[in-house]
Amino acid sequence: MNPGARPAARGAVRSIAPAAALAMAVLFIALGIWQVERRAWKHALIAAVDARVHAAPVAPPGPAQWQAITREQDAYRRVAATGRFLQGRDTLVRATTDLGAGYWVLTPFETAGSIILVNRGFVPPERRDSVRPARAGRVTVSGLLRITEPGGGFLRSNDPAAGRWYSRDVAAIANSQGLGRTAPYFIDADTSLNVPGGPVGGLTVISFPDNHLGYALTWFALAALSLWSGWRVWHERRHMIGTPV
Repeated sequence: MNPGARPAARGAVRSIAPAAALAMAVLFIALGIWQVERRAWKHALIAAVDARVHAAPVAPPGPAQWQAITREQDAYRRVAATGRFLQGRDTLVRATTDLGAGYWVLTPFETAGSIILVNRGFVPPERRDSVRPARAGRVTVSGLLRITEPGGGFLRSNDPAAGRWYSRDVAAIANSQGLGRTAPYFIDADTSLNVPGGPVGGLTVISFPDNHLGYALTWFALAALSLWSGWRVWHERRHMIGTPV
């Protein structure tokens, strides 16, 4: 092996390293700025949702508004609808709540212009086959508008044919129940429908993970480390060049 090859290779690495470190620092800074922007967006979203949750209930969006519904603008909006439950059409969806594991009970609710799935609340496993029927006659349902949850959950896909549901997939549930025109969202009922022995409503959990500041500080720290490493290599290379042989 050529004795001068190894020093030459090290010299090439030293000449490239500062530029590579600078490029990495720029990337890390960009990622840190992105996390700062995400944090601002998340805080604005949390404030908007908090305002919706504590606002007076409004009528749920009708068919003419369905296409414009978005998670950012409409999720957790407090709504109230009047109509009647379609008896004997419950769909049970696996759930994990503060009351333990069990099922959400989703029941079609017929209003003047459409059908809305209403999550009447939670039942434990032992009541899976004996769910109390929904209230008969004309009823006003109040709660929070929730966006459909397509696909499944708990690392499992929904199996409509077998009646196994792991997420509140509105379109799939409506199709399996043979419902008509169904809203692309569901309503999480509040406690107003609660009766002894019936599904327990009002268990909606509103939680938005907010780790963006920690991520941003990590990226900025990596950027500083990259700049320091690049400066050190550059400084050593400059010192070596200036040292007489």
